[in-house]
Amino acid sequence: MNKLEAIVSKIDSLDNLTIAQFDFKGINLSMMSLELSDIYVGKSVILKVNASHISIAKNFIGDISLSNKLDCIIDKLDKGVLLSSLKLDVKGTIITSIITTNSVNRMNLEEKDKVTAFVKASDLSIQKVIT
Repeated sequence: MNKLEAIVSKIDSLDNLTIAQFDFKGINLSMMSLELSDIYVGKSVILKVNASHISIAKNFIGDISLSNKLDCIIDKLDKGVLLSSLKLDVKGTIITSIITTNSVNRMNLEEKDKVTAFVKASDLSIQKVIT
């Protein structure tokens, strides 16, 4: 499980739906939640996202509906027969993405490549409230 320490920067709610925004090292992240309590603007949290929920793009240009966009460098690439693990450096924080080896080969991904990681707002959640 990937963990990102961030600060709550904005909260919008309607009925029981909440869209929370976070500042992660100057990067804006958004999370959608149906049950969110005990957080407010300025609180520090640990966000989590599953490695299989992180999509990768190389040479991405354009708009996309995925809320969370992280510019990264591939720190380590472990190619398996079916799946590959990418260790991604995001401003000094290492996160892991697991994608198919077919995608790694098709995109010609290599260590030190610049890539963009994408996470849907519904795939991001709060693991822990820090302060």
